[in-house]
Amino acid sequence: MERPPTPETIAAVATPPGRGGVGVIRVSGKDLPEFARKLSGKTPPARRVVLAEFRDAADRLIDAGLLVYFPAPRSFTGEDVLELHAHGGPVVVRLLLDRCIELGARLADPGEFTRRAFVNGKIDLAQAEAVIDLIDASTEAAARSAVRSLKGDFSTEIRALEDELIELRALVEATLDFPEEDVDFLSSEEARTRLLRAHEKLENALGRARQGSRLQSGLSVVIAGQPNVGKSSLLNRLAGVDAAIVTPIAGTTRDTIRAAIEIEGIPLHVIDTAGLRETGEEIEKIGVARAWKEIEEADALVVLVDARTGIDAADRAIAERLPRTVPRIVVHNKADLAHRAPDRREDTDGVTIFLSAKHGDGVDLLRRELLEIAGGRPEEDVFIARARHVAALEDALAHLDAASEVEASPELFAEELRLAHRALGGITGEFSSDELLGEIFGRFCIGK
Repeated sequence: MERPPTPETIAAVATPPGRGGVGVIRVSGKDLPEFARKLSGKTPPARRVVLAEFRDAADRLIDAGLLVYFPAPRSFTGEDVLELHAHGGPVVVRLLLDRCIELGARLADPGEFTRRAFVNGKIDLAQAEAVIDLIDASTEAAARSAVRSLKGDFSTEIRALEDELIELRALVEATLDFPEEDVDFLSSEEARTRLLRAHEKLENALGRARQGSRLQSGLSVVIAGQPNVGKSSLLNRLAGVDAAIVTPIAGTTRDTIRAAIEIEGIPLHVIDTAGLRETGEEIEKIGVARAWKEIEEADALVVLVDARTGIDAADRAIAERLPRTVPRIVVHNKADLAHRAPDRREDTDGVTIFLSAKHGDGVDLLRRELLEIAGGRPEEDVFIARARHVAALEDALAHLDAASEVEASPELFAEELRLAHRALGGITGEFSSDELLGEIFGRFCIGK
């Protein structure tokens, strides 16, 4: 076996598994021109696509394809990077990857290319997460927001907030370090003004991050109610396909059924559940238990009742068990059979909608209500965000609130500002533990 160019060289297939027109293998490490010469007989020029023959150790042709060389530091990872474009047959791609490993590369871990880009300062942590968010985007709005985060819009806003805090912290620390100096580094009024300005900007960023979090994770909506009230019909109507079996027999749905839909760019995961009732039938009992589990984990609840009978004792018993903190919409289905027009009502108990899932009348009222729960249609400047980003912004905001409470004590004021700054630094990776990095990059696919 030929001596590897460096023990740090990694390789992986960057295209999806299976047959395709082109299969791409990515290699990252040091001194890769020599690696390329051993593989193809050519020393590739920088950032130019060249035709090459990829050969095994016995000089047998594996495939003919394209070779691209990106020298450090002007590459995705900040190291030398090679891209090998071969025909996309699984056998060809495997033989080419085996040859790369034979030349001394090792198989990359999940997300290792992107992690190296982060470690080498090519991108920050928020941008690294945006890579996988762009790949996983389920709506056009989510993809556009992920691109903005990948480009650095989110990071730029976070750094602007950090700069505000750094400047304020510097003035507070100067006041603490030089109390005897006859210099007023920071007046109380100026400190209050600066703090309010940072608080306002942070609140704005948090609101947009919450919307971005919805784009990233989607809204989990559970349809619940008694048997035979039309839950499966409503799921099918929202999804636009027959995702669930619909019959007049009560208890037809025995397990949870999921469908992904989109409302104004917001992805929704709609879950149809078994009818909620006491039953001695073993399989149905398991379905009811699973339904209650989904209800406990939901972001929003659509509680169906039969418009012909209205809310009865069984419906009230179900309502009593529903989690109080989860937004709910009470939907009176089969409004056509009850001779009721589609309608939306709001009172002290919440929102009530009359509709017909079978005919679709009034379903748009429900869609608009679900969009309202999700935070409305995302603005153009929303950036993709994850739950940890939202939590970090909330933490920073809490420390700014605490700072306003201890403004009279410079030491405590300075400490709260430091903690707020640290919370923001966790978003971009300025303050991140190895455990957090491992969890984030471990979710990536191999080759990314």
